Formats: sequence, structure tokens, C-alpha cells
Amino acid sequence: MSKFKETTYGNKKEILKFPDHYVAIAVTVSDAGVTANTDGKKIVPAGTILGGGVIADDTKLAVKATTTTGVSNAEGVLLNDTDVTSGPAPGAMLIHAFINKNKIPTAPTAEELTALKQITFID
Repeated sequence: MSKFKETTYGNKKEILKFPDHYVAIAVTVSDAGVTANTDGKKIVPAGTILGGGVIADDTKLAVKATTTTGVSNAEGVLLNDTDVTSGPAPGAMLIHAFINKNKIPTAPTAEELTALKQITFID
């Protein structure tokens, strides 16, 4: 019996412009600061730009990227919606990809674009 519970919310949201060309790493997505939706679920949406030092240290939690004094700590983009209702949860963070900018929750800032050197956002 698996210790993970998988919940399906309908069709998978596809944020990739070219779904057969990407590189993703496994991360643990933090539940800190995530607000519950009307169903009481805390969902971090696909396309959220993540940081938190997870590339250098895989024991750290992936958190929403922040920008301080013109520099972003962005490291990648969340590939799939991730349910963090019960606490931090496993997810996949894109570190190389072509992403449809119209399908992510928030357009990347200039600082995030600079930090995400191997990710291209396409209209």
C-alpha cells in the first residue's frame, strides 16, 4: 500500500509549449503561505515560479520565488498542480523548458527571466 494519496482534479493543465522537450527535478513543495480554496484544498498551481535553494540542497523545500533588490531567487517552474493541504508534498520543478506564458498563473518578472536562464517563456 502506498503512503501517498493521489487526487485527480480533472484534466491535467499543460503549461509546456513543447511537451516532449523539458528537464524537471523532484522537489518537495512547501505549504507555507498557501491559501485554501473554496473546497478547503491548498493547491500550488502549475506554472508557479519556485526558488528556495532546492537545486543546491535537495533537503530544502521549494517555495514561491521572491525578488529582493532587483535579484530573484527563482530556480524553476512547477510542472503540475501540487496539493499541499496535508503539508509539504512531492512535485516536479522544470529547470529547462519552453513554457506557454499564457497558461501560467503569473507572468514572470524581468528578474525571474534573468534567473531562469534555461527556461523560455513563449506567448
